Amino acid sequence: MSLNLNDYPNLINANLPSELRQLPKSKLKSVANELRRYLLNSVSKSSGHFASGLGTVELTVALHYVFNTPFDRVVWDVGHQAYPHKILTGRRERMTTIRQKGGLHPFPWPEESEYDTFAVGHSSTSISAALGMAIAAEDENKGRKVVAVIGDGALTAGLAFEALNHAGDLHKDLLVILNDNEMSISENVGALNSHLARLLTGQFFNSIRDEGKKILSNVPPIKELASKAEEHIKGMVIPGTIFEELGFNYIGPIDGHDVDALVTTLSNMRKLDGPKILHVVTKKGKGYQQAEQDPIKWHAVPKFDHTTEKFPVAKPSKPNFSAIFGNWLCDMASQDKNLVAITPAMREGSGMVKFSQTYPKQYFDVAIAEQHSVTLAAGLAREGKNAVVAIYSTFLQRGYDQLIHDVALQNLPVLFAIDRAGLVGADGPTHQGAFDIPYLRCIPNMLIMTPSDESECRNMLYTGHKAQQPASVRYPRGSGMGIDVADVMELIEIGKSKLIRKIDAGASNKTIQKVAILNFGTLLPEAVKASESLNTALIDMRFVKPIDEEAICQASEEYDLLVTLEDGAIKGGAGSAVMEALQHNKKLCHVLTLGLPDEFIMQGTQQEMYNELGIDADGIVASIKSYFD
Repeated sequence: MSLNLNDYPNLINANLPSELRQLPKSKLKSVANELRRYLLNSVSKSSGHFASGLGTVELTVALHYVFNTPFDRVVWDVGHQAYPHKILTGRRERMTTIRQKGGLHPFPWPEESEYDTFAVGHSSTSISAALGMAIAAEDENKGRKVVAVIGDGALTAGLAFEALNHAGDLHKDLLVILNDNEMSISENVGALNSHLARLLTGQFFNSIRDEGKKILSNVPPIKELASKAEEHIKGMVIPGTIFEELGFNYIGPIDGHDVDALVTTLSNMRKLDGPKILHVVTKKGKGYQQAEQDPIKWHAVPKFDHTTEKFPVAKPSKPNFSAIFGNWLCDMASQDKNLVAITPAMREGSGMVKFSQTYPKQYFDVAIAEQHSVTLAAGLAREGKNAVVAIYSTFLQRGYDQLIHDVALQNLPVLFAIDRAGLVGADGPTHQGAFDIPYLRCIPNMLIMTPSDESECRNMLYTGHKAQQPASVRYPRGSGMGIDVADVMELIEIGKSKLIRKIDAGASNKTIQKVAILNFGTLLPEAVKASESLNTALIDMRFVKPIDEEAICQASEEYDLLVTLEDGAIKGGAGSAVMEALQHNKKLCHVLTLGLPDEFIMQGTQQEMYNELGIDADGIVASIKSYFD
């Protein structure tokens, strides 16, 4: 996107924070306004996360104006809110490439910029990471400041409170900014709290408070009375008592869209030692009416015409797998009054909106608390409830100990509906669902199913729900093959594969050797094309655990090469399960494993990544031919 200098006369002079800090404070409001317009123009052309960034424009400007970044460290939580940060740190001209193959990373990424101090994609890591940096900064003794910016939603995770508890105990020099975009804040309240925050961070107030505490510290009864008085006064004026109890100096809430007040408050807080929390109230989608009214819908957007404030009309498409799950959940709940469904803050993404509205007493959103979601399900299952946990593959990683200790060890019948399994595309390496097969396969009692289409997904969810053991169904982001899904649900024989194609004896064999492709999951259409091109056999394995050892052994006797195909990590994945089955049954056969390599996969469309990694039809054909060269 070409930059029109007439449209951004102040922003053009702030390509880096060092340039921003050269501007007079009186220009910052104009910089913020231009930054918001630039963000709107760039994201509407590129697609990407939208509403969160609009809400952090003034805060981003103030942070880079007050703190000496990148020497001072600013750690963003998650990164949805960091688009304005990218614009102000030398990446303005590349914003239209964000989340695209070869373009800007979707989240802060240290390899991309020295201003990105920590790689963030999962929620609630900022305070822990920033505390580590603050400890190192104290040891370094060069005056480096450390700031963590965390959203109010991210504070629902236990990790954030573990970090707060430790930081307050260590009493290191750390500033935590709580970006609260759920509370409303009126003009009067905002003005009052901004004024109060300036007073509370000023030298006069803090010198009185600190000296007063020193004087009273040797008089226990008075010390206790003074402490309680301060606590109760603050509790009436500021909702920060809990943070004070954790050992933080709490300031706020203040208006997060008043850049002048932010600069003043941050400048004062920069001078204070020890752990501090600044509570700022912002509005998601600030400055764009549609995003303000519906921040969930406008959280991440496709390319759109921002002058109309409407998304482009989408062409009718096949139902995606999240919708298949959501429909199954409602249908299953109509039959099973003991069904309960749990999500860790992903109601919309997991297709659970209709269920939450239709069966509110059977629906639990535990917020960003993956560990809790798993053990909650275990407790429900222990008492006879049929628990379903809807969770992204990359987020289930965070509840791994609970999955082993609280569910599998007790062999509890909890069903994990694992969304976003395999490559997710534009969200990149932090969100790729690459590891669920390897990390689930080694857990005793676990049932792992890999449906190849929508109909199988529905029936596997039903099968897993009826299984009296921990079960999982993994399915990708996006739509499948367009298979019609029947209303009636059918049980699938556990551990049984399905023969899709035999070698055509009358056709020429283009590989000379006899080959069978063993498919796991929704790459089946690519496997079919490759199988027809090379005249190979094709088996849809369907189950990773228990795996169909009988079919594998039979295939090892009939074919010269078994080719395993999966949309997941090869190391420890489904291909490894096939080789283990061969070894266990003392069968000798050549095996070629195709899937995701032993590396983190960057952003790009799913199809671009399939092509690049050689797990599309052409890549499968090329790998098989190369094997025999």
